[in-house]
Amino acid sequence: MAESSVNLLLEKLGGIFQNEVHLLGVLLGGVQEEAINLRGEFERMRAFLRTADALQETDQEVKVWVKQVRDIAHEAEDILDEFTLLHEHDHGDGIYGSLCRLSCCIKNAKACYRIACQLKAINSRVKSISEVHKRLQHKFIKAEEGLGFDSVGNTWQDRRGDALLLDKSDLVGIHEPKNQLVGWLFKDNSGRKVVSLAGMGGIGKTTLAKQVYDDPQVEKHFEVRAWVTVNRSIKSGDLLKDMVQQLFKASRRRVPEVIANMDNNQLKATIKELLQERRYLIVLDDVWHLYEWDTIQHALPNNSCGSRVMLTTRNAEIASTTRTLSDGKTFELKPIPPIESWDLFCRKVFQLNKCPPHLEDICKDILKKCEGLPLAIVTISSVLATKDERRMDEWDMVARSLGAEIEGNDKLKYLKKVLLLSFNDLPYFLKSCFLYLSIFPEGHLIERMRLIRLWVAEGLIEAKEGRTPEEVADDYLHELLNRSLIQVARITSDGRIRTCRIHEFLREIIISKSRDQNFTTIVKEKSVPAHWSDKIRRLSIQSTLQNVKPNRSVSQLRSLFMFGVAQKLSIPTLFPKGFRLLNVLDLRSSPLKKFPVEVVDLYFLKYLSLRKTKVKTVPRFIGKLQNLETLDLKQSYVIELPVEILKLQRLRHLLVCRYQFISNEYFDVKNGFKVTPKIGGLRALQKLCFIEVNQDGGTIIRELGKLNQLRRLGLIKLRKVDGKALSSSIAKLSNLRALSITSVEADEIIDLQHLSSPPLLLQRLYMTGRLEALPHWIPSLPNLVRLSLKWSRLRDDPLIYLRHIPNLVLLELCRAFTGDRLCLKADGFMKLKILSLDKLDELRCIDVEMGAMDSLEKLSIQRCKLLENVPSGIEHLHKLKVLEFSDLPVDLMKTIRPDGKDNWRVSHVPEVSSTYWT
Repeated sequence: MAESSVNLLLEKLGGIFQNEVHLLGVLLGGVQEEAINLRGEFERMRAFLRTADALQETDQEVKVWVKQVRDIAHEAEDILDEFTLLHEHDHGDGIYGSLCRLSCCIKNAKACYRIACQLKAINSRVKSISEVHKRLQHKFIKAEEGLGFDSVGNTWQDRRGDALLLDKSDLVGIHEPKNQLVGWLFKDNSGRKVVSLAGMGGIGKTTLAKQVYDDPQVEKHFEVRAWVTVNRSIKSGDLLKDMVQQLFKASRRRVPEVIANMDNNQLKATIKELLQERRYLIVLDDVWHLYEWDTIQHALPNNSCGSRVMLTTRNAEIASTTRTLSDGKTFELKPIPPIESWDLFCRKVFQLNKCPPHLEDICKDILKKCEGLPLAIVTISSVLATKDERRMDEWDMVARSLGAEIEGNDKLKYLKKVLLLSFNDLPYFLKSCFLYLSIFPEGHLIERMRLIRLWVAEGLIEAKEGRTPEEVADDYLHELLNRSLIQVARITSDGRIRTCRIHEFLREIIISKSRDQNFTTIVKEKSVPAHWSDKIRRLSIQSTLQNVKPNRSVSQLRSLFMFGVAQKLSIPTLFPKGFRLLNVLDLRSSPLKKFPVEVVDLYFLKYLSLRKTKVKTVPRFIGKLQNLETLDLKQSYVIELPVEILKLQRLRHLLVCRYQFISNEYFDVKNGFKVTPKIGGLRALQKLCFIEVNQDGGTIIRELGKLNQLRRLGLIKLRKVDGKALSSSIAKLSNLRALSITSVEADEIIDLQHLSSPPLLLQRLYMTGRLEALPHWIPSLPNLVRLSLKWSRLRDDPLIYLRHIPNLVLLELCRAFTGDRLCLKADGFMKLKILSLDKLDELRCIDVEMGAMDSLEKLSIQRCKLLENVPSGIEHLHKLKVLEFSDLPVDLMKTIRPDGKDNWRVSHVPEVSSTYWT
């Protein structure tokens, strides 16, 4: 990922002199001249780095050259940042400020001279590296002509064909998926449809597709069948020729010699002629990009014979696109369940025998790391099958050092190659983002927004016009999800990604790559190195630090993370020489009681997290962190911020609050924080949660209207008298996506009836407090996805007014209605999936009209003490999957479950798969 390092350096070279060169003049002439030369050299090298990044996977000479470029880019970046530190002081304005700046420059003349000499030495080394590039240029040209890195040098043999030769005894969990896919192929004899099999590498897509392809019923149903293997480096012409040859053979005809000389259009015409009036099945195995499908699809006639195309892909976007365009189907392969995984594992390791009792715990630990990935299970089994069953230490070694096994064991090389294919196919900027996941410990669930903010702080996100870095980063995350490199771990009730994770084998591979490329250094309790390199860029400490010795130099360190640190933390003891160039300091959940004073010297710090620590106060020197973008103090004991916070003009995310969780669906904000009345000066803020607004006579509320970049705003302790001012401010927040408002007391009225122009991009609205009436503007929100009303105590049925919100997915009503009847009208809530009714104390009946809530999947009714019966017309909710009744009247529960069984559910709502009664 040298290109990412070079891009970051060039960005700094472009901006470092903008504010200083006019003042420094001759004094900094040497630095400026060397920096200009450096910029030119790196711009020339950047043109070849993308090709080199791919070639280094198979060419050791190119790999060494890329490493040299990356290392020298890091050194140059550090030198430039040291130069910036010389001039970062706040000198004031006017003539006095200019004199102070001039005085500072004179004092720093010696240091500037030293930096100029360092840059000159860097330039000399860069020129030497450029000479090496000239010797390698023939390789770059060869690759750029289309041979691809899979063709340069003798690369590994693609063993995907082995999946086509598997014995049926090696297949587990394949019967049901196969039958479902065969059914899809036979159903509907209309136009050509595409059936896609999607999933990560090694999960069995090719194996399943081959079982379907060879099924006797399938063979009999289709007149013509062809299996075409696609690979990343294949040219479109070769792909079409392969298909033509297979179609001729399938028709038992000799392949004409003229085929070899046909262009793409002629080949497509030939394919169309061969298939025009025939029912065909074409399998495209291992499609990587949409252009590969585009190359083929126009050659396949869209006849009315019931023809099918079945493709396998690691990219969910390809599967989704082809399904949409052809009205087809997508089958997403899932990991093998634990019982079947254990069965396959034992068959492969112990040759149909049972696992010896003394090895069972170790084997289950190893199998757990495979996470149901068939290729991983089979491959690791081949390693273990050669181990002596009497030597527990050999088996334990595999369990404890999986990464070393993947790197050093020849039997695992194929698994590594298969998994690395997806990594190698990434563009350079996504490679850096994916490698970044190596900082997290094994089994760690990675919070989506935490990862996005970290990527932005690290400079891994490329700027796109009209979009914030966070929005671009979110696109990056979804692209990695689509490519099956990361998996969704948890989603919110309204469908947003909350946490993600990475497969353990992939994690071990990127840890190795991160170490090899000096991207991340990981310290674990049992593997603390005797010496750390002073050139490490990111340090992830996943240890209790009992064995870590001080006096370590980390002068080039840019990011520091601590996970699972249990004892008292002392940064000066660990790093007595400091780390002045730090960008990211993440001390989440560390045993900190005081704000670390060492932070005062971290001018370049962009991300600071003290979440879940015992820190109580933020010192005034926080104002010196001029580059800070994220300050995360959630679940700390901070309740007030100093006025110096206003100096942080680049601050984008300010998170200060303590939550008190009541259930999986609801939380209450126990404490927010007090802010300066001039909070409107932080114009870059995107997220501000949760601030106390019952102070300063409404000044803070009026200031909020100046924060026009806000995406999320959380307010607590709102008073009725401030409603008009808040309405005025909210109307100015056109970018707002999420708004949370809690009144100062349960009986305090939230008065937002004055809001005439609500933010139309608003997606999530949480209101906790009394409402005299439902705000008139809520039903007009076109993008509202989630609405939560608590303690509203509305007299009129809110469902009547809310039912036409077009995109509402989740509606929560807790103590929100004082009437005795709710009515779910026909043609309302067309996209609603979850409805939660809680503590509606006067509610006696619920009516569901036919055609109401056509998309509802979950209905939760809790603590409604007077409810007389289950909702009338509940059988009309045809898509209902989960029905939850909790703490309802005893007589009602007896009516529903007279014998303690779900007979009522079976007779009334048989579609429901899960029922909860408490």
